[in-house]
Amino acid sequence: MPRYTVHVRGEWLAVPCQDAQLTVGWLGREAVRRYMKNKPDNGGFASVDDVHFLVRRCKGLGLLDNEDPLEVALEDNEFVEVVIEGDAMSPDFIPSQPEGVYLYSKYREPEKYMDLDGDSLTTEDLINLGKGHYKIKLTSAAEKKVQKSREVIDSIIKEKTVVYGITTGFGKFARTVIPINKLQELQVNLVRSHSSGVGKPLNPERCRMLLALRINVLAKGYSGISLETLKQVIQVFNASCLPYIPEKGTVGASGDLAPLAHLALGLIGEGRMWSPKSGWADAKYVLQAHGLKPIVLKPKEGLALINGTQMITSLGCEAVERASAIARQADIVAALTLEVLKGTTKAFDTDIHAVRPHPGQIEVAFRFRSLLDSDHHPSEIAESHRFCDRVQDAYTLRCCPQVHGVVNDTIAFVKNLITTELNSATDNPMVFASRGETVSGGNFHGEYPAKALDYLAIGVHELAAISERRIERLCNPSLSELPAFLVAEGGLNSGFMIAHCTAAALVSESKALCHPSSVDSLSTSAATEDHVSMGGWAARKALRVVEHAEQVLAIELLAACQGIEFLRPLRTTTPLEKVYDLVRSVVRPWIKDRVMAPDIEAAHRLLLEQKVWEVASPYIETYRLEHIPESRPVSPTAFSLESLRRKSSSISESGDL
Repeated sequence: MPRYTVHVRGEWLAVPCQDAQLTVGWLGREAVRRYMKNKPDNGGFASVDDVHFLVRRCKGLGLLDNEDPLEVALEDNEFVEVVIEGDAMSPDFIPSQPEGVYLYSKYREPEKYMDLDGDSLTTEDLINLGKGHYKIKLTSAAEKKVQKSREVIDSIIKEKTVVYGITTGFGKFARTVIPINKLQELQVNLVRSHSSGVGKPLNPERCRMLLALRINVLAKGYSGISLETLKQVIQVFNASCLPYIPEKGTVGASGDLAPLAHLALGLIGEGRMWSPKSGWADAKYVLQAHGLKPIVLKPKEGLALINGTQMITSLGCEAVERASAIARQADIVAALTLEVLKGTTKAFDTDIHAVRPHPGQIEVAFRFRSLLDSDHHPSEIAESHRFCDRVQDAYTLRCCPQVHGVVNDTIAFVKNLITTELNSATDNPMVFASRGETVSGGNFHGEYPAKALDYLAIGVHELAAISERRIERLCNPSLSELPAFLVAEGGLNSGFMIAHCTAAALVSESKALCHPSSVDSLSTSAATEDHVSMGGWAARKALRVVEHAEQVLAIELLAACQGIEFLRPLRTTTPLEKVYDLVRSVVRPWIKDRVMAPDIEAAHRLLLEQKVWEVASPYIETYRLEHIPESRPVSPTAFSLESLRRKSSSISESGDL
């Protein structure tokens, strides 16, 4: 008998159908009838006939024709939503889909698998798992470690040994011994009571990353989870059944308890869950629709699922990967701005950066050389001002290697730390199968990723801060020699005036977000957990700072391309012309005022998808192959006396410090 799961005003109803020839309209009416039956006031309706509604699929939100037979319109066990006329404007209306549903309506189940062993996951791997590019399976070595770890737990229970979190309560209740016949109830109670987060739910990609990372940590074999339960968790991930996880509620020690408890809550068939097939629904229905059963927790398994730093680390992984992408592309955007402002390439001279050999600084200077005027890529714009009397440029142009460079080095430091955290056991107690015992410790404390992500926010913010100042130079005619706000008929048109204000607003907001959250700590759990990391907020605000940097650089990219329009018919270098062409493929030149927001979003999308890097990087790498010694840090002692004399001469001519 076909069966459908129907969403009506926040309620999920299972509606069996004995006759597949019945219509979509019948399904809607039957769902409303059952909804009214469960409400003391009939849900505010006099009768089913008074209710006017539309029916749509939860997957993709496609509207259905009420006259279509169910056997034609729907698959067995499909999820649908009844939208009652007038409800869409009600403050109580809860959509069944997360924000940005259009990104998920085309989800296709992956065919490839990624092997997890708990030791070798990279930030790139986790991003790909979050995007749904892979399913998960354990390596055989990981399976053996998990089994041996569980044997220790089974032995503890058999021998009735008193061990924290296994045969005792939690936190302040650590000295309360729990009877053997209530050990399973203890784990379920733990998950339920700790599911106390608030705020918006994580989007599907972030939830998928969190679940994948928890699986990777469990695969290390120090958590005491059974192989049977871990494989059930993997099945849930592979079906893309994602629990409702509020983004707020973790203090980052003892681990990310609240968000991970919400994760575990869905796994045991409670709370809400999302899948591409169902949208948001009761977890038990979503699992059932995918042929899965709720997990029945064994002793220690609730604690194994919720104790760790995976919320901080998974969000931090996204932050550091997006930071890497925008840092690379910031060099390209800044190089384009330098061309428009008719800057000089002298500040990127190899010798200058070799005598201050920070890796990031050397790499950024190299990228500028590979993109700007040279024998390799001549620029007509550069040639047009070759003999001008300008000695040097403003710091926002001249000091890009020093400013962008330290951002690159910051990202590298944070990425290394986050990668270690991805493959770390962060439970308590730890189960050491080789010793046949458990040991209580503090690996759940999130101070490492919290401090790193605070540092990341401070570093990446500088990309936005210096970019906003370059936008000012582009828009200010006294600094750019271009029309005010990069538009013809100024006065009638305002051009980039308020786009620059948006950049300034984002930079100002990020300044506040850069205050470290990890310098704060509040004692919790009756002073048992008396120092915490506040790493959840560190991760979330780091992501916001990265997003602001992306948006500010998107505005600079648009402004620089608009500046090019006023320098035509002169052309810049080949790689920068390719960047210009890319932007013009999605945003037309600014002839007169129009709505700016869609243009900013289009440019932001190019940066998010790393399209700017894709078009410019082949030229950078070709240049690298032809100038290999230039791209490597060189000891200052390797320079000739003549080169040092040249440097001294240029410094004295420049007239600044």
